[in-house]
Amino acid sequence: MNKVYIPDGYKPSLDAYQTQRAIEYIKRTFQSDFSSALHLKRVSAPLFVTEESGLNDNLSGVERAVSFDVPAIGLDAQVVHSLAKWKRLALKRYGFGVGEGLYTDMNAIRRDEELDNIHSIYVDQWDWEKVITKETRTLDYLRLIVRAIVNAICDTNDQLHVRFPQLSTKLCREVSFITTQELEDLYPDLTPVEREDAYLKEHKTAFIMQIGEKLRSGKPHGSRAPDYDDWQLNGDLLFWNDVLGHALEISSMGIRVDEKSLDYQLTASGHDERRALPFHKMLLSGELPLTIGGGIGQSRLCMLMIGCAHIGEVQSSIWDSETIRVCEKAGVPLL
Repeated sequence: MNKVYIPDGYKPSLDAYQTQRAIEYIKRTFQSDFSSALHLKRVSAPLFVTEESGLNDNLSGVERAVSFDVPAIGLDAQVVHSLAKWKRLALKRYGFGVGEGLYTDMNAIRRDEELDNIHSIYVDQWDWEKVITKETRTLDYLRLIVRAIVNAICDTNDQLHVRFPQLSTKLCREVSFITTQELEDLYPDLTPVEREDAYLKEHKTAFIMQIGEKLRSGKPHGSRAPDYDDWQLNGDLLFWNDVLGHALEISSMGIRVDEKSLDYQLTASGHDERRALPFHKMLLSGELPLTIGGGIGQSRLCMLMIGCAHIGEVQSSIWDSETIRVCEKAGVPLL
């Protein structure tokens, strides 16, 4: 269902060509700052994986992957939803050691996504993964990485303003950390999305932790697949978006499951059948490195920094007729 709206009085800060230049600048600058801060090396990544590998990200478990048959190998392939599992396997294959990591451009098609100002069926993000130790599987280490990413984002935004002084997005470097249970306790009568909006309106930059497990209300804050993030050591990074007047998720990330947490989460989510898949067998037998990783939305980051009202201003996708009509009427150019 279409949920697009354009804020009253909104006008793009940049024309079409300036927007393209700003997108290129943001992606080039942030990629350099972010990979340097986390000591990551760039690698190539797949657009699709075989269905039988179990490497595709199952997201919340209801999204349908875009699938096609490959007659030459006699198998079905799926366009990736994300590279959450593939990256961990790649670290093992490439021989990365503790403290080393990788990042890559990830492009995906999420056919069941509902379209609105910040959602598209086309997803582009920097997927990253880093090898850690048993001793660094802690909330303190997770917070350290989150702060490094926020600083890279804010540094890029500051540099962007020098290049494009007509832009005015202000971002807060101070990150507020809160668990989903603390958030529910704070706003018990609000929905999860409303809680995020209320909290971010006050704190501007926040990392909402521990997503996936049911809260005391009996409902989880949000869905998480059971086989990549440890539900006790993960979270979403959000910034307050002044243009839309809402919280904007920029990154979902976390310390990945080890044998113990994967064993628990597969059973808790009712997905014990995944234990038979190659990736899961390797993980349960301790053959894969301990890691932390996540994805950072490229178009969302550009949208936030440039001050756009619709994600279609910074990425080329397809839209329903109502979105096109509303944006045309408001003078909002969709790429």
